[in-house]
Amino acid sequence: MESNPPVSRVVTIVGTRPEAIKMIPVIHELQRRPFVAPFVLATGQHRDLVAPLFAQAGITIDAELELHRRGSDLSELIIAVMEGTSQVLTSLKSDDPTTGLPFTAAVMVHGDTSSAMAGAVAAMAHQIPVMHVEAGLRTRDWWQPWPEELNRQIIGRIAAMHYAPTTTNLGNLIREAISEKRTLITGNTGIDALMWATAQPAVFEDERIVEMMDASRKLVVVTAHRRESWGAGLDGVAAGVAAAALELGDVNFVVPMHPNPKVRESLQPALRDIPNVTLTEPLDYVPFAHLLKRADLVVTDSGGIQEEAPSFDVPVLVCREETERKEGVDAGTLLLVGTDRDVIRKNIVNLLTDPAAYLRMADSPNPYGDGKASLRIGQSLAHLARLGPPPIPFGPGYSRTAVLEAAGYGRYVRAGSYLRPEGWLPPEQGEWFDEPESLKDRLEVAYHRFSDAQEPPQHRRNTVISPEDAWHALRQARRMSDPPPVSQMWHELVSTLTPGSLRDTLETARAAMDDATRRGPLASGEDDAP
Repeated sequence: MESNPPVSRVVTIVGTRPEAIKMIPVIHELQRRPFVAPFVLATGQHRDLVAPLFAQAGITIDAELELHRRGSDLSELIIAVMEGTSQVLTSLKSDDPTTGLPFTAAVMVHGDTSSAMAGAVAAMAHQIPVMHVEAGLRTRDWWQPWPEELNRQIIGRIAAMHYAPTTTNLGNLIREAISEKRTLITGNTGIDALMWATAQPAVFEDERIVEMMDASRKLVVVTAHRRESWGAGLDGVAAGVAAAALELGDVNFVVPMHPNPKVRESLQPALRDIPNVTLTEPLDYVPFAHLLKRADLVVTDSGGIQEEAPSFDVPVLVCREETERKEGVDAGTLLLVGTDRDVIRKNIVNLLTDPAAYLRMADSPNPYGDGKASLRIGQSLAHLARLGPPPIPFGPGYSRTAVLEAAGYGRYVRAGSYLRPEGWLPPEQGEWFDEPESLKDRLEVAYHRFSDAQEPPQHRRNTVISPEDAWHALRQARRMSDPPPVSQMWHELVSTLTPGSLRDTLETARAAMDDATRRGPLASGEDDAP
């Protein structure tokens, strides 16, 4: 008779709300593994934000540190987390007669917070191996962002296992002499968390946001709080958003404000008196995820949002000079705009008034994950314990941008161009695909057919509609999860819209799409033929 495998603890350390969000699906995955006994240690860094989030996710906090800090000094935080974590690990390291757990097998930390770094150092002092979720993000500038860049580099030197979201992150680790044999490309667990959150019901306490969620007006979500931008940087962000809001009076702007007083001192004076700008208190994660899904554009200096918003085809303007998420910049989902007022204003206005520019960003594929990162982490633990096969890494295993750069096509990649048999072509010129092979490809073909409307009538090749209406039609289609067959999809979309030009738009689009379907491999009506 085969005996059950021994059960081992895996301690997960969580300090901030962003950490908690991205670790929720990981902890859920650990809970599903019979050979793992997850132990959740909260450092108390964001106590009031983490506890209700974990409660909503059905996660129990097993231990929470009492941080006695006199101010916001980082050294005090780091020392307090190290000491508190060390005490907890001391109590867990030996056999536990109550549960029969033989030992603590690993400590799992996430990302780049000071809690994660301090927890990793404490685990190292106890000779407990560290597993780093969201490993390998780098700007290579200790001060951009500070202290996160230094924190993640320190964790990188300590960790025994590195769960890297992307191939680029793996490359960063290899440059630091960290063996790829101790690295798994998983995708980002933030995408897993986003899928979980948008499947939950959302409750907005601010009635103004409830109205905007149901309104037809375009919606811009703005978040800004980075420590390195305090003062002049945040002042520039606020001024740029204010100028764009005054210029785009028919667009709603929502600004969930960070609780830090220094952040509010920069944002409130510039934005509070503009009619189409709504300043609101911080939102719980689930409502915020729904707000991102509703948004047309995001302006942020946050790290996680750079990964999350593109999952909903929402372009992101990043108010930073550097980002450790360079894959999004390369893919075209992110645009670095810094903190200059005029640059921020110009790009907000351009994306919301130029459908072609908007489409180039919104249609770029999200390089950060497929919602299965946590599953791969669980599979890797099973493999390490000799209880299962190794996981299949996320992504193609190579960097498209790196290959094209090495091939001499870097200038076209940076310009956002696309490869065709006759050479590189800017995306606004002609159709991209002659034989559509997926729903996404057919949508792109349809859009570029509709762009024919910009031509004089005598030069038009087909029955056309305006690019603006075409884009809205396509965006509605792309927001559907698990789309049904093409003909059914268009029927359902048309039936749910109010009468008017957009109904006509979708009917015209349906005819064009039917034609594309007849020519492509999906004539049978299946969504995604190989």
